[in-house]
Amino acid sequence: MLGKTARWIADGKGSEAAALTLAIAALKRRDFEETAALCLKVLDADERNGQAWHVLAISHEARKDFPTALSCYEAALALLPGNSIVPLNLSRLALTMGLNDIAERLIRALLDSDPGNPEGTNNLAIALVAQGRIEEAIDVLRTFLEGRHGHPNLLNTLGSLVLETGDPETANLLLMEALRMAPGMATAAFNRALACLALGDLEEGWRGYEYRNNPDWTGFVRNVRTEAAWRPGLDISGRRLLILGEQGLGDEVMFAGILPEVVERLSPTSELLLAVEPRLVHLMSRSFPDIRVGPHRMGEVGGHGVRVVPWLPEGGCDLWTPIASLLQEFRPTIPSFATGGGFLKPDPERVSHWRRVLERALPGPRVGLLWKSAILAGRRQPYFSPFDAWAPVLRTPGIRFVNLQYGDCAAELAMARDQFGVEIWDPREVDLMQDLDDVTALSSALDLVIGFSNATFNLAAAAGAPAWMIAAKGAWTALGTDRYPWYPQVRLYQPAAFAEWGPVMDRVAGDLAREFGARV
Repeated sequence: MLGKTARWIADGKGSEAAALTLAIAALKRRDFEETAALCLKVLDADERNGQAWHVLAISHEARKDFPTALSCYEAALALLPGNSIVPLNLSRLALTMGLNDIAERLIRALLDSDPGNPEGTNNLAIALVAQGRIEEAIDVLRTFLEGRHGHPNLLNTLGSLVLETGDPETANLLLMEALRMAPGMATAAFNRALACLALGDLEEGWRGYEYRNNPDWTGFVRNVRTEAAWRPGLDISGRRLLILGEQGLGDEVMFAGILPEVVERLSPTSELLLAVEPRLVHLMSRSFPDIRVGPHRMGEVGGHGVRVVPWLPEGGCDLWTPIASLLQEFRPTIPSFATGGGFLKPDPERVSHWRRVLERALPGPRVGLLWKSAILAGRRQPYFSPFDAWAPVLRTPGIRFVNLQYGDCAAELAMARDQFGVEIWDPREVDLMQDLDDVTALSSALDLVIGFSNATFNLAAAAGAPAWMIAAKGAWTALGTDRYPWYPQVRLYQPAAFAEWGPVMDRVAGDLAREFGARV
């Protein structure tokens, strides 16, 4: 991107060209304030300098001043009508801002004049995915790649989308080809790891899963540590080991199932420290009394997320590791997954409290419901059914439903009441988003929890609550099985085809009636 921009000014004259050259150099070293100052100097002299508007737009985007960046890109687009890079960058910014339909129109206009543009094709696929049109995005990429070679980025995008539609075998082949062309591509290596896990190849999968710690991976978060990193096979006896939660609250809970076995390996002189999402500290402390638990803090530096642990005792630690890295050693095969009960320990007094409340409020079997994630847009959307697909479940006679869904769910509760004739009881005394300790206690007081894999479902399942999970076809977390190895008591329901939720909900409703109808 910058190399082409630099060539644009080769025909410039005098101080304007020199200032723009310096601006590009400042942009390369991520000095965005200097970049902007130099671009404004050029524009003071010539407000119709499209290159200066473009570089200025990039600097504002890097500083996350998206509205200003958008205005600058629009100015550059008007002044550089034949240029292909500006609409690509503008479409990327539009996607970042959630202006997905605008991004699609920009890219389609570019491809009308340059149909062989690989970056434009890739951006179009991303724009379609952001609108939930995954199968259409797959068709766009496949059509472009027919008869064309040497496009590992597009193969990576296609492979990741094919994986999400529940075809890990084909995804693995596509991603292997991408890596053959570009062996160092971290995103392709990580996506292939997910494909391997979805196929049940845990050894290859966990090895590739380490690419999430590569700075070139799109979701990379830097752990601010200076001590030695733990590696598989490294003895922890007599050492102070810091384990860092990662990747989101639900994953932190799911991966925590290995902690009892880590504790078993400690010697009398060992010490285990655990840094988790702040809302989990009390629950994890009660569940693992042999571990010193505290919060990690998240921030951002240089466009990357950073994770810090401000509470470490004097002397820090001897070794540290992200929690998922321990899976290579503690979960190398499906039989190595735990077969016992829950590993999280809810507050017993709050569990008793919720049982009393539920007995007074809801006679009959009480089933908690979860139907969406806090992030439910674009490529995540097909992993969750639309709420109206829950109709057969909600109409199961005699079942009393309890809302466990965090976030704004007033519209769904109203739909259940007005369209399905079902009142979903809302436990208003607990903050379902923030008070995770009490949410776990409430979940443990229910007869059953049904839902998709979000943070609350993981809390309920990790506490050993009876739970039925509805998951997308080929979800990698099933690890190539027809069950959910992370939680042995969980029953797994998956569609036979991508996003085909109707038959799944019918099965759930039928099982619910058979197994709980007798209790009515």
